[in-house]
Amino acid sequence: MSQAEPAQQTFTAQERRITMIGVLLVFLLGALDNTIVSTAMPRIAAQLQGLNLYAWVTTAYMLSSTVTVPIYGKLGDIYGRKPVLIAGIVVFLIGSGLCGLAGEFGDLPILGGGMTQLIVFRAVQGLGGGALFTSAFAIIADLYPPRERGKFAGLFGGVFGLASILGPVIGGFLTDLGTTQVFGLAVAGWRWIFYVNLPISALALFMIIARMPKLTHRFPGKIDFLGAGLLVVAFVPLLLALSLGGRTYPWGSPPVVGLFAVAALGLFGFLAAEARVENPILSLDLFRNRVFSTANAANFAINIAFMGSVTFMPLYMQLGQGVAATTSGLSMLPMMVGMIAASTASGQAISRTGQYKPFLIGGAAMMTFALFLISRVTAQTGTWDLAWRMLLLGFGLGPSMSTFNIAIQNALPRSQIGVATSATQFFRQIGGTVGVAIFGALLTHNLAVNAARLPAAPGAPAHVMDLADLQRMAVGDGAAPVASAANAAAPVLVDPAVREVVVQAITGLFTVGMAVGVVALLLVMLIPALPLENRRGPAPPPAGVDGAAEGLAEAKD
Repeated sequence: MSQAEPAQQTFTAQERRITMIGVLLVFLLGALDNTIVSTAMPRIAAQLQGLNLYAWVTTAYMLSSTVTVPIYGKLGDIYGRKPVLIAGIVVFLIGSGLCGLAGEFGDLPILGGGMTQLIVFRAVQGLGGGALFTSAFAIIADLYPPRERGKFAGLFGGVFGLASILGPVIGGFLTDLGTTQVFGLAVAGWRWIFYVNLPISALALFMIIARMPKLTHRFPGKIDFLGAGLLVVAFVPLLLALSLGGRTYPWGSPPVVGLFAVAALGLFGFLAAEARVENPILSLDLFRNRVFSTANAANFAINIAFMGSVTFMPLYMQLGQGVAATTSGLSMLPMMVGMIAASTASGQAISRTGQYKPFLIGGAAMMTFALFLISRVTAQTGTWDLAWRMLLLGFGLGPSMSTFNIAIQNALPRSQIGVATSATQFFRQIGGTVGVAIFGALLTHNLAVNAARLPAAPGAPAHVMDLADLQRMAVGDGAAPVASAANAAAPVLVDPAVREVVVQAITGLFTVGMAVGVVALLLVMLIPALPLENRRGPAPPPAGVDGAAEGLAEAKD
């Protein structure tokens, strides 16, 4: 028998408005941090003399922010969203300040040089960042009934897209700002990409502490420390293996195989523990709910296709189109514009109609069709010809940004909102990591196969040699950014045959992305279509929908 839930709270319009502004600022912080750092990394690595540790700056943040997501979700259900969000902002703020100070005082005991310091501090920043997205979407569910969540979830999706556009621009501007004087101290420009978080974090923290109502505890209970520990043991090695495999180490190397083995053992232990404890971090019973299981499977597949495909679009622009590395990222602009428009529009439409499934189906179908169109590009494809295809891709991705959260929250009792929301974010991030790893391995394979088809002729050995170098750079070797691949491969890419080999290898990824998109579309079609209610709590299931009925019964216990 489930523990009875507390009575629903009521909130004034001002409480909701101030809370949402603060939460939007928090969400903007997390979204900006995903993109603002990448532009500055070459300058940071050069100044801190840590080019060989380049990839670890991103990996450290990704690891800590991903594995803590389910833990924060559970903590929010136990202790309430407000203290968890405040703790996340504080840790993120401290981590940002420390990142800005990395290397400022030379080598430090234990931490070592500046680049190592930055890696450790990025991990600290990620520990706070893991709470930002999860808490933001869960708080929407606390404040608004399912039918009203669409317009706010769409707004959050639009903010994410806007941050993805502004992040590289702001990062580049601050990096190029050069050294400035602050209170008599010389501050390098790249440090401002971390310091800019401080006033925004402080403002958000003030608004949350001063004006956000204390949301009633959802499901008091004990923390599953064993499950939390095993979750870390399972997914830190898995994410490390996916990040390092094919880049720093070959896929079959002992370090990568060992990491996968540890991850498998940790996952087995995690599942065994969660099946036995009374109050698990991630209840396995959730997967009996058809909305939860099918929506997260589709969410996972969409992010494999999305991240696996678009990660290598700048590489296509540089190597196939000959665009400079500094402007190749502009190829993403039409996609981001499409995402902002579609996310905002679909959110409003969901709130008006009370239906989410048509928008998920339309989005998945549009994404799949767009990936098919992008897979047809060549080295001769014009800029505008590519732009409208990327715009369509954004239209397809927009509805999925927040709609999966709406569907899952609508099907479950309030006591599980935090866990369910965090699980959606967790599967999204894992799917993106898996997509980049798989598509990176496919790119390496495609380059090798296509290079073997080059006609034997004078200079052919040089082709193969340069393409081998390109293989390593294309997926990142832990020492050089992907952007450097264009400069390194420039001489051999003068040959049209070699250029075509490279373009075919990259566009082949979009064909695979289209196939994954078809799988995602089929999974979306399996999601039960529950009506969105004008009340907080799970929707009544239509006849024959197993699992949703269980969630409703739990809510009424």
